[in-house]
Amino acid sequence: MRILLLALRRLAASLPTLFLILVGLFLLLQLAPGDTVDALIAQMGGGDPAMAEQLRQFYGLDAPVIVQLGRYLLRLVTLDLGFSAIYGKPVASVILERLPVTLLLMASALSFAFAAGMALGVLAARRVNRWPDTLISTLGLVFYATPSFWFGMMGIVVFAVHLAWLPAGGFEEIGSGNTGLTRALDIAWHLVLPVATLALTYLATYLRIMRASMLEVLTLDFVRTARAKGLGETAVVLRHVLRNALLPGVTLMGLQAGTMLGGSVVVESVFALPGLGRLAYESVVQRDVNTLLGIVFVSALLVIAINFIVDMLYAKLDPRILSGR
Repeated sequence: MRILLLALRRLAASLPTLFLILVGLFLLLQLAPGDTVDALIAQMGGGDPAMAEQLRQFYGLDAPVIVQLGRYLLRLVTLDLGFSAIYGKPVASVILERLPVTLLLMASALSFAFAAGMALGVLAARRVNRWPDTLISTLGLVFYATPSFWFGMMGIVVFAVHLAWLPAGGFEEIGSGNTGLTRALDIAWHLVLPVATLALTYLATYLRIMRASMLEVLTLDFVRTARAKGLGETAVVLRHVLRNALLPGVTLMGLQAGTMLGGSVVVESVFALPGLGRLAYESVVQRDVNTLLGIVFVSALLVIAINFIVDMLYAKLDPRILSGR
């Protein structure tokens, strides 16, 4: 019952956040020069003012900003994301075509970064002030300080061009007609470089957080008590230290979901992946306001969902959350 009340409180607190994000972005987009009609006319090679005015009336862009905002929010109540003038179909359809690519990229990168970062952090903490700790900490600093697009381009140059081990870009082999397991393996092969590129920066953060958390927990009284009772060092780490040391990393996972969505814009552009990040970039360039707002809406829902799952996992790992202490 307590965990259900916690879940309801978390969801209720997310609604004002979602509302403010959408309203703020909508108003900011109105301050930018040009609109969707300008982008359409540019694609057509030009047009007269009368046609531009008719298009603005057709898309509702001739109304005052507050009226356009009200119409958009009313549509959202029915989950209607509007119509994309640039792509010529509903925004929901455009996003659903790209969403699986971004979800797969994010889930793979976040899982790899979290698992590898936690493992390396534990290893560094268990060998503190020795050469493994120095090596792991140095690599973590290098990963954290290097831009992700540089990792991507160097990965393409080394592993795709010179060694020819991995594909340079794309989501799958075009025109191969693969299905089932063959297609899944082909997609996984194409995602090796993008996932590694997106994950390395976040891996460095998890590594440093886990190392610091492990070193702190290892000094607490209950750890000394466990050792005094005769438990082996491996049992102490796995049964007592690790669960408590995981809490900061789990919290960070929820916070980084949003930044990883932002990072996917760069990675998807470098590797030509047809995901939400690349779609957002194209929507900004083409002034497709409805599509951009739809991407922000879906992205905000994803971040809220991930943070909700993290909150529930945090409550499971730390019973004090449910007891209110």
